[in-house]
Amino acid sequence: MPDHSAALGRHARQAIVARVRRVFNDQARGEKPVERSLDGLFGPETVLWRVHGDVTTMMVGGVAALLLQMLHPAVLAGVWDHSNFRHDMLGRLRRTARFIAVTSYGAREEALAAIDRVRSVHELVRGTLPDGTPYAADDPELLAWVHVTEAVSFLDAWIRYGEPDMPIADQDRYFAEMARIGLALGADPVPCTRAEAEALIGAMRGALASSDRTKEVARLVLDQRPPNLSALPIQAMTFQAAVDLLPGWARAMHGLSAPVLTRPLVRAGTTGLARTLRWAFSQQG
Repeated sequence: MPDHSAALGRHARQAIVARVRRVFNDQARGEKPVERSLDGLFGPETVLWRVHGDVTTMMVGGVAALLLQMLHPAVLAGVWDHSNFRHDMLGRLRRTARFIAVTSYGAREEALAAIDRVRSVHELVRGTLPDGTPYAADDPELLAWVHVTEAVSFLDAWIRYGEPDMPIADQDRYFAEMARIGLALGADPVPCTRAEAEALIGAMRGALASSDRTKEVARLVLDQRPPNLSALPIQAMTFQAAVDLLPGWARAMHGLSAPVLTRPLVRAGTTGLARTLRWAFSQQG
């Protein structure tokens, strides 16, 4: 007799995977998921492959990183003045996710080409802050802020929802591996350990500021429309998990309240989502 339960399980996996891939790949432009290559900047033995391979925690960490990055006035100005993110948030999400996927898992030539493209774009992004201070997207310190916020957010989301007992040695390895990308993009300084990352964030907090623009970006990020109505509950939960992941001082600067009463539900729901997506992708090539 046919195993109907197994068939239903396969169909459920395929439906979930297809839905996720539609979100992150622009099918109208012929985009397909990035294939894992053994001839890339990293490999299956790296901690980075382990961390970056989890869909849920990368979504949570990615939103948290974006909210942290926008607290730096010059980073905010570069995005505000030179990006259409306010009208195409999904496009920005896809471009960022694809860059991370390509540099993490793509073939070496593909990864280096992606880094070169980003550096070329950064060279053109220049402007002046409202107070008259000039800024440039290829400023090593600005790149360092973007880099460290991404690394910390991705890793902390993974620890919270994927590997709560992750050894500090593996955390340090992750920062050392991520440093390859940061250095290739021109960031300086680039942390190679957890302690160095936390020290860098502490040292840069004096340059951070909150403004009407900052709050507007947070609103645009957190209130954006999902790609379809069926994704609304999942998006709402992952965004709440991202706000919960932020340091308290960052939430306060954005004017966001800590989800004290709903935190257990947010964390339980996000943990369940992460397990479901891991199950769905576990049989994918």
